[in-house]
Amino acid sequence: MTPQEYVEEVLELVERIPEGRVMSYGAIADALAERSGRNSPRQIGTIMARHGGGVPWHRVVNSAGRLPPGHEREARARLLSEGVPLRGDRVLIEEAGWTPDADRTGE
Repeated sequence: MTPQEYVEEVLELVERIPEGRVMSYGAIADALAERSGRNSPRQIGTIMARHGGGVPWHRVVNSAGRLPPGHEREARARLLSEGVPLRGDRVLIEEAGWTPDADRTGE
């Protein structure tokens, strides 16, 4: 998989995150690891920073539920409008986390 193909895979996955749910950078890396041969949450963060403006970027948080750096206010407002549970400025990942497998299991 070329670097550009990987960027496209990341963005396609982020587009699939349902309203009201989130994924962490690491969960995205894990979900794509087998197909891509890559597994770097930092690389996902870089891709989102450079190319994520056209996808629901606010649904991607770090593993502790922290919102995208520099965009916390807007991300928080968007997530609250979608009903994502937050405690302060952190998403409750155990309640709002999503995986691509959830598409198949109906979660």
